[in-house]
Amino acid sequence: MQQKQNKLLKWIAVATTIGMLLILLGGALVTKTGSGLGCGRNWPDCNGSLIPKEITTEVLIEFSHRFVTGSVSILVLALVIWTWRSLGHVREVKFLGFLAIFFLVAQALIGAAQVLWGQGDFILALHFGISLISFAAVLLLSMIVFEVDKKFDADKVFIDKRLKFHTIGVTLYSYIVVYTGALVRHTDSSLVCLDWPLCRNDQPFSLPNNMYEWVQMGHRLAVLLIFIWITYITVYAIKNYQNQQVLYWGWITAFILVILQVTAGMLIIFTRLNLIVSLMHSLFISLLFGLFCYFILLIARSNLNEKNRN
Repeated sequence: MQQKQNKLLKWIAVATTIGMLLILLGGALVTKTGSGLGCGRNWPDCNGSLIPKEITTEVLIEFSHRFVTGSVSILVLALVIWTWRSLGHVREVKFLGFLAIFFLVAQALIGAAQVLWGQGDFILALHFGISLISFAAVLLLSMIVFEVDKKFDADKVFIDKRLKFHTIGVTLYSYIVVYTGALVRHTDSSLVCLDWPLCRNDQPFSLPNNMYEWVQMGHRLAVLLIFIWITYITVYAIKNYQNQQVLYWGWITAFILVILQVTAGMLIIFTRLNLIVSLMHSLFISLLFGLFCYFILLIARSNLNEKNRN
């Protein structure tokens, strides 16, 4: 009986994590297709009815996003309650459960406020980042569910001060990168610079001419810095953490994800906002941020291990 319950919990954890990714990608799809008002200025109903009577592309995208968000919210609640009851002894479980629910509600309220009253671009850019925190919390909860069976054996990690500093720093900085990327979308600055890596490759020393170019080039600069930073950390981890596979392969994975992220960003320009490429761009940064948050969890465990050893 216990084994069946554990198996069901794992299925719920996986489904909830995938569902949170779908919420992130669905939100990006709504923004990229301009479907935010597909249901008009109505929430939670759609154009005055619970089920939309007239289906257009914009209505389908917006309503589907709302439906997925509502359905996944039930899964998040189930996962949080179940892990609190069965894995409450694990130090991080209750805190992660609180984060998952709090930020899921926060992103839903921001989305509702945008529909009902409208929000400025700089406020809307927070929406993706807030959803990202909820996704990361659910991801870590799911990993803890599997970790109980030692599917992810990361209890005996020891991380030196340099790697701790850079891990925390790059995680916090990645949120700035996420925000600038969301700002590019919400200010319609995606194609204001049609060259890459510079705004105008034939004028390498020219400054941006307007706010939209500043937003675009600011994001590109932020991405360049995080790429350099992750490259440095990855080289350091490869040299010093060969005996700790979770860190060794974790940072190699982070390096691969940031390469994919940069490549997708470049292809967005060259393909003139191809929708699939744009969604992959959102997917890669979501996975990268989730991985960073897992590294933060490992740092917390490393600190506890050092304390117990001393």
